[in-house]
Amino acid sequence: MTDVFVIADNIFSPLGPSAADNFEQLRQSVSGVKKQSDANMSEQPFYAALFDKENGVEGNAIQNGYTKFEKLLIASIGDALPDDDIATDEKTVLIISSTKGNISLLETETPGPALHQRIALGTSARLVADHFHFVNPPIVISNACISGVLAILTGMRLIQSGQYENAVIAGADVISKFVLSGFQSFQAISGAPCRPFDAARNGINLGEGAATLILSSREERSRGIKVAGGAVSNDANHISGPSRTGQELHQAIARSMKEAGLSATDIGFISAHGTATVYNDEMEAKAITLAGLQAAPVNSLKGYYGHTLGAAGVIESVVCIHSLQENLVLPTLGFQQMGVTQPLNIPNTLQETDLKHCLKTASGFGGCNAAVIFSKQ
Repeated sequence: MTDVFVIADNIFSPLGPSAADNFEQLRQSVSGVKKQSDANMSEQPFYAALFDKENGVEGNAIQNGYTKFEKLLIASIGDALPDDDIATDEKTVLIISSTKGNISLLETETPGPALHQRIALGTSARLVADHFHFVNPPIVISNACISGVLAILTGMRLIQSGQYENAVIAGADVISKFVLSGFQSFQAISGAPCRPFDAARNGINLGEGAATLILSSREERSRGIKVAGGAVSNDANHISGPSRTGQELHQAIARSMKEAGLSATDIGFISAHGTATVYNDEMEAKAITLAGLQAAPVNSLKGYYGHTLGAAGVIESVVCIHSLQENLVLPTLGFQQMGVTQPLNIPNTLQETDLKHCLKTASGFGGCNAAVIFSKQ
């Protein structure tokens, strides 16, 4: 089967405009999650990782032809694209990952057919593709919180099929009143910085950002990391509540390891979804245990970025790649005391160790699960 290599990446977040800037902040345990007081979003203060005027892009409405969501995608893709004609190569595909896209336009624009067209994810994808002169029609992946990981797996499969040689995968989401109020209605928002897997966890923090990962079958472009395997599954349990057994996420993990030709002892660390909600963290702990991976170091990045929705899988995968390259396992911010019934190995300090393979997991509303494995060549 065709090997798929990582050739470039970016993270554009409240922690910085590049992957290198972001990883350095993570090394220093700097969090983008802060107490926010914005009456346009919520009557009460809330904790989230949001751009400010100095380090972000302006507004939620349409400005200069692009929305904030589209500007984030353009900034991230633009930083990641190599200085050649990869975007205009007929063997390159653009894949956009998002859960909410331009949903915030419902708050600012006049309802009607024009808004329905403008708010569509396909419209944004075409605008971004045209900005960089991509030859092929873009693909949109929007499947709850696994969207980013699923987009990476889609890019991998399209390259393995021979249809494309390169895949530019970009994920982004922005936080608005519409998005925040939805999670508040679920009573899923924590009133403090989130604490993944901790006994005192009580909900998520939201975050906004974008990330890009460029994959290729051309080994000469490789940065020493390949996408070794991946899989998806579904709980078929509940529209918002995850599996109570973890069996279905375990299935995705097991199929990923089989495709990569790895055993449990080969996995150097796990980047979990780790939302800090009671049910998600418990389900992931069960799935990891079923996979025989309870000894592997596990971290969640939600304490640094909040939950960035459709961008999360791409942002956290880029961090996985840099962790592999630097042989570092980042700590889980907010974790102090084990709060899941299946104890995991969750470091709360930076760990330096020899790493060869990492597992990234994601789960989301509707019972969707995804797993992907990154390996050093």
